[in-house]
Amino acid sequence: MTVAAEVPVGELVRRWRERRRRSQLDVSIAAELSARHLSFIETGRARPSRDMIERLCDELDIPLRDRNALHLAAGFAPAYRERPLPDLGVARTAVETVLAGHEPNPALAVNVRWELLAANRSMQRFLGDVDEALLEPPVNVLRTTLHPDGLAPRIRNFVQWRAHAARRVRRQLERTAAEGLADLLAEVESYPVPAGADLTAQADDNDLVVPMRLASDGGDLAFHYALTVFGAARDVTLDEIAIETFFPADQATADALRA
Repeated sequence: MTVAAEVPVGELVRRWRERRRRSQLDVSIAAELSARHLSFIETGRARPSRDMIERLCDELDIPLRDRNALHLAAGFAPAYRERPLPDLGVARTAVETVLAGHEPNPALAVNVRWELLAANRSMQRFLGDVDEALLEPPVNVLRTTLHPDGLAPRIRNFVQWRAHAARRVRRQLERTAAEGLADLLAEVESYPVPAGADLTAQADDNDLVVPMRLASDGGDLAFHYALTVFGAARDVTLDEIAIETFFPADQATADALRA
């Protein structure tokens, strides 16, 4: 959530409470304070302590980046550091281990804005034939996937997959209010449907989740994906990292990846 410096802490609390569709009474009971006290915080008649901010943030599931904004608005220093991935020590090693261990299946790590942080060799090969302009840092994975100069012409079920991706962005925007996500959502929804895309593609009865169906020189490939995030993160960067691991959705894809 983009926050102007002059926005009071109480206004930020109210915005997040309303975003979560919670009443003052509900939040106050869960955070162990009176509804009157919460009302005073939201209207600026009372200033929350550091501990109170954290209790409210825990209850409202506020991302670490925005928790720092609440602390700053209340006159405190940020509570959480933000370091680049290479400086995250054992957490960086964990990301690299997951990516390398997933070979020969593609895997990558992205932040909350879908910017590429790291990828294994298989994923790098998949991205290797997209337009170079899309690979200029910071590489946005959604843009690289769905842009007409990216993987879009190779995605057989483009309409179905774009709709699925857009739903994910909407959910992420609702949860995090991250800057730039609304613009990214509008952008990917505006991309044209590639010529030759299957406009009638539907999930097969045997599919447990929506697969991405991708054309390749060795025939069509199909992938499911799984999402991994770090629990109990104490760093803004780590809080925003998601690792996406792709799995073959059929035997032909598994054979092609091993080859």
